Amino acid sequence: MKVTAVFESEDFVAFNKPSGLLSIPDRYNASLPNLYALIQKKYGKLYIVHRLDKDTSGLICFARNEESHRHLSLLFQNREVTKFYLAIVQGVPANPVQSIHAPIDAHPVQKGKMYVSRKGKPAHTDYEILKAWNNFALLKIQTHSGRTHQIRVHLQHIGHPIVGDVFYGSGESLFLSSFKRNFKQSEKEENERPLLNRLALHAASLQFRTADGHLLNLEAPLPKDMDAVAKQLSRWNQANA
Repeated sequence: MKVTAVFESEDFVAFNKPSGLLSIPDRYNASLPNLYALIQKKYGKLYIVHRLDKDTSGLICFARNEESHRHLSLLFQNREVTKFYLAIVQGVPANPVQSIHAPIDAHPVQKGKMYVSRKGKPAHTDYEILKAWNNFALLKIQTHSGRTHQIRVHLQHIGHPIVGDVFYGSGESLFLSSFKRNFKQSEKEENERPLLNRLALHAASLQFRTADGHLLNLEAPLPKDMDAVAKQLSRWNQANA
């Protein structure tokens, strides 16, 4: 798998991570494919600043020296990094713009899963509807806290889980036949291919100030698979907005 940098300087390097690839080595099985191992071959020693879930695509940064690592780590720790995500969700939220304030805690029974609980840590997520179709919507999301699976948990909490989310939604792949009326299967294909068979969540932008005070805005466009879904929904699913 080839991964190229979207930005690099003497202090850090940023990548557009594909879905399905771990950000860093797995704690139990370091041999599993991961972004850190792939890029280390070219960039040598890098410092981990933050991470993305395996199934989430998009922007992720690594520091290239200790000084930059301290600077970036403090920015993330102090919530001085503006992060925006794009997600395709089930259904259309009632509010075009909404702030979700709901504490998140580890699930008491299901290992690795999180849930909204009064005993959890405070969590704040904002969203804006960019596009709405029948039964689906494209959201622009900003996180103001960094809880595990925060976006996925909060969207499930308001009744609109992310398409393809196996933990917090149905986990089902999205097929054209699921929303196109009078869909006809091609005679050349024995089985219909899914438009999307992964979590429809993408880290689209990161904004922060470098050590010299320069405001940097990094962007990663909507991936081809999510963009294809949006175009097909607009064509066949009676777009409302």
